[in-house]
Amino acid sequence: MPETIPEPYVWDESFKVFYDQLDEEHKGLFKAVFNMAEDKASEKALQAPVDVTEKHFSAEEELMTKKKYENLDSHKKIHAEFVTKIKGLKARVDDATVTFAKDWLVNHIKGVDFKYKGKLD
Repeated sequence: MPETIPEPYVWDESFKVFYDQLDEEHKGLFKAVFNMAEDKASEKALQAPVDVTEKHFSAEEELMTKKKYENLDSHKKIHAEFVTKIKGLKARVDDATVTFAKDWLVNHIKGVDFKYKGKLD
């Protein structure tokens, strides 16, 4: 069952994966998507989620590689598909795209990232 999209759209403790760097990066992802939703016509606001997402995915995948995380390949595939989708966006972003990005991040963290909790130590 899909997770509820928080309003206002901000990171809260329910998204905690218990790896400080990743939690901080997740906060930045929420902020970037929030800003994109607030300024749908801005190329800069649209580019920020791409930049922050790519940086975060790289760091997360690096940690997974170091810790030999068993689901790394499938996790990387999910990341790549999302990056491809958001890189193809153009400003003015429509409401459906904003909802997609918000929903994807919420469900990715709680449905996919939560699977690595306790496994990257």
